Amino acid sequence: QLQLVESGGGLVQPGGSLRLSCLASERTFSSYRVAWFRQAPGKEREFIVGISRSGDITRYADSVKGRFTISRDNDKNTVYLQMNSLKPEDTAVYYCGARLVFRVYSVGTDPRDYDLWGRGTQVTVSS
Repeated sequence: QLQLVESGGGLVQPGGSLRLSCLASERTFSSYRVAWFRQAPGKEREFIVGISRSGDITRYADSVKGRFTISRDNDKNTVYLQMNSLKPEDTAVYYCGARLVFRVYSVGTDPRDYDLWGRGTQVTVSS
């Protein structure tokens, strides 16, 4: 079964940047749609951005649009999340989710659209 490992989290000051990575264990990763979610203490898991198998289609939550950018390199079995202009309210554990799909251009925004998850990486935005 495909396994996902997130990395790149850490402590950053407001206005700073981080790049998260989601590394998959198998080369079949190119057949999976992928998304980043985040979860702050006491809150539900929140959709941030998703990307289709092909990488051609992306969908962003309004809260991160213009600040975050998702990309994928299927040759490296990796999806990236570039986060700029970080705010304290971006503080959360960030999770990578994936699901094997046949539709090349599908992107899901609900956690139920994904059945494989990494363990998460903590992002803290604070001065």
